Amino acid sequence: MSTDLAEAEVRSGASRRPSGGLLRLATCGSVDDGKSTLVGRLLYDTKSVLADQMEAVEEASRRRGQDGPDLALLTDGLRSEREQGITIDVAYRYFATARRRFILADTPGHVQYTRNMVTGASTADLAVILVDARKGVVDQTMRHCAITALLRVPHVVLAVNKMDAVGYEESVFTAIAQEFTARARELGIADVVAIPMSALAGDNVVEPSARMDWYGGDTLLSHLENVTVGADPAGMPLRLPVQYVIRQPSGDRQAVERWPAGQLASGRLAVGDRVLVQPGGAASTVVGLSVLGRMTDLAWAPQSVAVRLADDIDVARGDLLTAGPAPSPVRRFGATVCHLDQRPLRPGQRVLLKHTTRTVPAVVEQITYRMDVTVAGRLPCEDGLSANDIGGVRIRTAEPLALDGYADNRRTGSFLLIDPQDGATLSAGMVDAEAEDPSPEDPSPR
Repeated sequence: MSTDLAEAEVRSGASRRPSGGLLRLATCGSVDDGKSTLVGRLLYDTKSVLADQMEAVEEASRRRGQDGPDLALLTDGLRSEREQGITIDVAYRYFATARRRFILADTPGHVQYTRNMVTGASTADLAVILVDARKGVVDQTMRHCAITALLRVPHVVLAVNKMDAVGYEESVFTAIAQEFTARARELGIADVVAIPMSALAGDNVVEPSARMDWYGGDTLLSHLENVTVGADPAGMPLRLPVQYVIRQPSGDRQAVERWPAGQLASGRLAVGDRVLVQPGGAASTVVGLSVLGRMTDLAWAPQSVAVRLADDIDVARGDLLTAGPAPSPVRRFGATVCHLDQRPLRPGQRVLLKHTTRTVPAVVEQITYRMDVTVAGRLPCEDGLSANDIGGVRIRTAEPLALDGYADNRRTGSFLLIDPQDGATLSAGMVDAEAEDPSPEDPSPR
């Protein structure tokens, strides 16, 4: 690897130990950077494609007059995608190697479908951002980089694709890697791994490339197999959104036991733990746990669990069981939202806010700015947010909510804004912890 590239601190990832388990990743980049071809190459070279699927791709490629199979057809599943030659919707693919299981979201590259990229990357542990070696870093590259930083995706791979089109020149790769890494770090992304590759020819995707012997790092697949996934949700403070309350007869058949149930968003829960029911504030002790219909003494995220409490306190769907450091319920807070709907989001608009399993009426009090995602700058926003816009908002809710900051907990720090008339999802939001206000003076929206 060149000295210049080393100075840019783009790591190869060769020294990392395998962590195993499941890795959620998303691919993103500009139009025609080769995302679908890269995903197809990964599936094909890891032998994750069924024979009949491959036969269909080969037949479709022959009808187009192509000599070999067009691997992009393995992911461009919608008819409109195949006809236009672009990715529109998020395509999820599942594959596995001997070392790890993967859930991959192939997200659109066109600026018109930026909101789809937000959807695919919202749960990702790692983002693969593609760059065409002939074009270098473009506005859409930085748009996806900014969204990746905003969504707190912990790991980023810069895939400098189509190296075959630039003669596999090391200097081209080095310049792109240096520029991207510097700008990514300005956005707060610390972990960037750059890999030169050709998805079309298979260079450095699954197998090392003999045509780029100047590169001494991992292939893409090797890095994906070995990268250490971020913080274990089981090691975070307890958050259990109540999905349902199970009612069943008690031992004496005269009373009914109520077991709050849901999926652990984070933390561990054990018999004997003291828990707090938010936002009401009632406290009790766990005296029983059931996982998959079997009694147990311990459960951890992301398991689904039913809980028996020592006290007959009021617990309902939408409540949050917490332990340890817990947020104070608030009715007014600041957040960053990505607007998804074609209708604009305007100041004063009445919405429904869905946080975990709780949905409450709310008002968008103020839109504080619109983000220029190509440079991560903030612009004035007076008319509201349009589709694909990202901006800051102030929200007031009819009922208190126990909100974590998104930086602390991606699950309990996120929410959706919903149109109360037709139920359409308007925006996806991330709570700004520092902007919380626990003591609103104005009456709540109804």
